[in-house]
Amino acid sequence: MNTVKYQVVERGYAFVPAYRPGQPPANVAASIGELLSLGGGDAVHPLTPAAKESSAPNTYSGLYGLNVFPLHTDMAHWRAPPRYLMLRCVVGFKEVPTLLADGINLARTVGLDILARAIVRPRRPVAGQLPLLRIYQPQEDEAILRWDEVFFRPASKAGEEGIALFGKALRACVPHPVALTMPGDTLVIDNWRMLHARAPVPAGFEGRRLERAYLGRLH
Repeated sequence: MNTVKYQVVERGYAFVPAYRPGQPPANVAASIGELLSLGGGDAVHPLTPAAKESSAPNTYSGLYGLNVFPLHTDMAHWRAPPRYLMLRCVVGFKEVPTLLADGINLARTVGLDILARAIVRPRRPVAGQLPLLRIYQPQEDEAILRWDEVFFRPASKAGEEGIALFGKALRACVPHPVALTMPGDTLVIDNWRMLHARAPVPAGFEGRRLERAYLGRLH
């Protein structure tokens, strides 16, 4: 899957149509990269639209139901969010695409220095702690961009400024839709760079089903 890695490096995501339909999703993920199992549970998670009333309150479905989800990076409130995210179609509709935005490009418009000083913390404890985190966190050769307006809060004046400025830039951007419609359609996202969301679910399309897995690296 060198093509996947190349596309992800170049543009932040890769779309592979009808990749190994019918194969177990864990096997497909392992063919693309290093499959992660977070928290000791299943490494692959089914994703289905749900109304607010039937969803846990501290989840996106519980907060937004069938409406559009806000753009975010997964596990933004963790010290080390998963590096890559894989979404795989079981039942898909072009009417309910995944929305993507290049977070690093947005961060550059705000100012990387500003976001590197922007300290935030999780809304709720993670493993019994409230770690202090940066919206933009430089690493040795790359950086982590974290964003989740629901699950973290500012922890400093710079954090308030960073959240306000990045939120403003995000509201002005037009996300790129990628529709997973056929069984096996696979989307791999750089979770340290790209923001993603689910489009609203119109009536009659509640049967959408994706499978999600996290990857530590790509082959």
